[in-house]
Amino acid sequence: MEQNQKVIDEAIKSSLSIIEQDREREIISRRFGLTGYKETLEQIGDMLSITRERVRQLEKAILIRLRISSEDGDIPALPTAEKLLIRNLTEMGRVAKISALADKVYGRTTTPAERAGISFIASVSNNLTIIDENDRYFQSIGIAEYGDDREVKKRADEIVEVIKKNKQPMTLDELDSKLNYEHPSHIAAIASISKLLATLNGLWGLAKWPTVNPKNIRDKIYVVLEANKEPMHFSEIAKTIANSDFKRKNVTVQAIHNELIKDTRFVLIGRGIYALDTWGYKKGTVSEIISSILKDAGKPLSREEIVREVLHSRKVKETTILLNLQNKKLFSKVDRNAYTLANSK
Repeated sequence: MEQNQKVIDEAIKSSLSIIEQDREREIISRRFGLTGYKETLEQIGDMLSITRERVRQLEKAILIRLRISSEDGDIPALPTAEKLLIRNLTEMGRVAKISALADKVYGRTTTPAERAGISFIASVSNNLTIIDENDRYFQSIGIAEYGDDREVKKRADEIVEVIKKNKQPMTLDELDSKLNYEHPSHIAAIASISKLLATLNGLWGLAKWPTVNPKNIRDKIYVVLEANKEPMHFSEIAKTIANSDFKRKNVTVQAIHNELIKDTRFVLIGRGIYALDTWGYKKGTVSEIISSILKDAGKPLSREEIVREVLHSRKVKETTILLNLQNKKLFSKVDRNAYTLANSK
């Protein structure tokens, strides 16, 4: 990856050398943050004793001249850097967040200055597209052949609308069936630049949905249980979170247990074992659940029927259910194998 770094550095140096005035080179360097810190129009204006609007005008004019020089072949080191970025973008689905592209090119987590350098090269190149950052999109780079800033953002919005209409997270294959792309990887690439979308466990959804973008411990617990499809012990839930791709996943077992107790979505169905309430499990002691089952039935039930129904709601041993049935204050035996509520006689 050192060779890639050299290619990028040479392209930056070659591009800056086209700028004749020191002041203009200073503006570009500071606006992109090529030395590690990106400055505002106001900050640069104050330093140079000119207005922010004048800084903006100069920046725009400089970049136009650099793109013309690029198109005319007057920046010798730029084509090699363009090919490097385009090759990596092709592997990533033709568009990518600048941070992701930079990390791939350098083969490691990059610094702000390194990401700024790649952004600068893309801004100078006529074969690359810069997607400007705002409240809806991350700053990204795409291959110009496949669309400009407006077209890429339009495609991202289209994906958002499809997911909104579906009202629940979708796999790439499901999205592919409703969109016109050459490959699902292209959908993932476009979706990744939208701040309105998030992905988790192979599913894409709205960033505000906790199922794909859990922000707190309770949401993460929910996602783990939903993915497992079966009840889990709280210690196993904690272990799964620790081994996940979640952000801020270093939580204690005790913290997990505390959140499970507080949230009504989680039902204790055995010793330390929890399930989702949407799975049909009921809260309460075994005796309370038996009482509820008999009340709903409105008639005596056999021992086997009671055991079967309780096991749908709680993860306990059959002997525990049978022992609770012996509570004569709550249950009455009406024949050799049937029980009813004690107060229903």
